[in-house]
Amino acid sequence: MNDTKKEIKQGIKLHTLNTDKFKTNLVAVFLTTKLERETVTANALISAVLRRGSNTFNTQEEISKQLEELYGASFDCGIDKTGDNQVLKFYIETVNDAFLPQPNENIIKKSIDNILDIIFNPLLENNAFKKEYVEQEKTNMKQRIEGRIDNKRRYALDRCIEEMYQGKPFGLYRFGYVEDLENIDGVNLYERYKELIAQCKIDIFVSGSVNKEIENIVEENQNVKNLKEREPYYNTESERNTIKQGEKTEKMDVAQGKLVVGLDVNSQSEDEKYNVMIYNTILGGSANSKIFQNVREKANLAYEASSRYFRYKDNIFVNCGIEIGNYDKALDLIKVQLEDLKNGNFTDEEVENAKKAIISSIKTIDDEQDTSITYYFGQEMSGNQKSVDEYIERIEKISKQDIIQVANKVEMNTIYFLRN
Repeated sequence: MNDTKKEIKQGIKLHTLNTDKFKTNLVAVFLTTKLERETVTANALISAVLRRGSNTFNTQEEISKQLEELYGASFDCGIDKTGDNQVLKFYIETVNDAFLPQPNENIIKKSIDNILDIIFNPLLENNAFKKEYVEQEKTNMKQRIEGRIDNKRRYALDRCIEEMYQGKPFGLYRFGYVEDLENIDGVNLYERYKELIAQCKIDIFVSGSVNKEIENIVEENQNVKNLKEREPYYNTESERNTIKQGEKTEKMDVAQGKLVVGLDVNSQSEDEKYNVMIYNTILGGSANSKIFQNVREKANLAYEASSRYFRYKDNIFVNCGIEIGNYDKALDLIKVQLEDLKNGNFTDEEVENAKKAIISSIKTIDDEQDTSITYYFGQEMSGNQKSVDEYIERIEKISKQDIIQVANKVEMNTIYFLRN
């Protein structure tokens, strides 16, 4: 599966992923904008309000009825944080026309038209978003933001990121802040929506059994015709703008401590980040990793122990769920693993096993339509265009010495501990 691109207008790009592997077509539309404190909450709220109804389908019930008429199509939307960008994501999945009882119904055109209608032709009352929908979604958003503490593992990771990126875009919470909601209404939210639509980078993905007709469908769609060219902002660089925090402790009513160690990797190039992926897999990215085996299995100091690489910001975050009293022992043992990697105290076999694990994961990219779309969108955002085969070839070239070089660039930034 390859990403065939066409710029419909400046700042608006169509991506077609042609495959006969699935019985469904998946259409995704991503709106990418600058991640800013002033707009992060309103942007998140916009996606929630848009799904409530469009000018064509005024209610969620009408949208649902339309989806049923498309043989049980599904629609969803959400918010993501990609580096210093905030991304509004919209998806519609429909059955492939080839599997319909009556051929030539052109379900793919209807699904594209519907998702574009929901995004770009919103329901308005007196040149504003419908007050009822805005107020209801403000309540829902408030509950979502306040409920972030319910997932303690994710909360601890978010808090470590916030500490490391104080005053920086990446430190912002993707759904925004409760204190911003009070001043949002249908009028100013619609004004923000118009600014967003006029400026954001727009990527339209169509995955499935598709052909050149898709270009005509998108280009001739009236909502797309109404869009203006733009010079969209989006950040493709991993700015080294973390703030060294040392140790940070937060107390909460928790049964288990959550230890997060934020690491700065300091890669010198986009290409070097492939080496970091292997480094992270050896460190804590698999069940065979040093942190999992030594902190969790052998020392029995953690219920869970892993690490994750954030490629866009060039950070690794080590996550451990531990007994409160095991803090010092667990942290010391994590530091030992970091030093072992710097000193080359790992085997070629560990490198090969890490490579196999990543290559196995890469080979599954085309097994799910949403996974392949996510992969190619990541390539679009990073500006690093590699096919799956090229990706695998690059991983295969990595040596033990490459990992040692990465290890000696890694610096511990912030140690965050959530405890009672």
